[in-house]
Amino acid sequence: SCSQAINGSLVETFEPYFDRLIIKYKPGRMRVRKYASLYNDIVVSEILSEPWRGDEFKGYDEICLSYPQLASIFRLEKRDWMTALQNQKAVYLITDKKTGQLYVGSATSKNKMLLSRWTSYVNNGHGGNAELRKLVKEKGFDYVKENFQYSLLENFNGKVDDDYIISREDRKS
Repeated sequence: SCSQAINGSLVETFEPYFDRLIIKYKPGRMRVRKYASLYNDIVVSEILSEPWRGDEFKGYDEICLSYPQLASIFRLEKRDWMTALQNQKAVYLITDKKTGQLYVGSATSKNKMLLSRWTSYVNNGHGGNAELRKLVKEKGFDYVKENFQYSLLENFNGKVDDDYIISREDRKS
């Protein structure tokens, strides 16, 4: 979103176009490029009539989200995703795609289900996890935003006992 520009400022005049502009360009080999080097390669292909609201929820077995995708669910307040995650208990996997490091966690009623659990990861990158807190302190929150992926190993409805969920998390760790 334009409101998250790193070296720019928000221009209120353009706010009605946020989440509506679709551009095309040929990406080079570099992951990060400055706008000045892209200016001549960018083509506005479409301006949506309504803001883009992200991909639809397709089922628990289909969840495999990058940090930006997960953050957009909350930023765009995707009702289908929010409803699906709010009453769900789960054992989930966070993957550091750069190093291959895996972090297994659980969402129970004690930590207010999967929606609340993943909201905390979006907000601070570590969700209170000691190992991830250390990683965020060492490498920064941007490292998480660029390299982390979130998926479910097992999902359970809200009636399943929390102790069972924790035991499943321990087996997966």
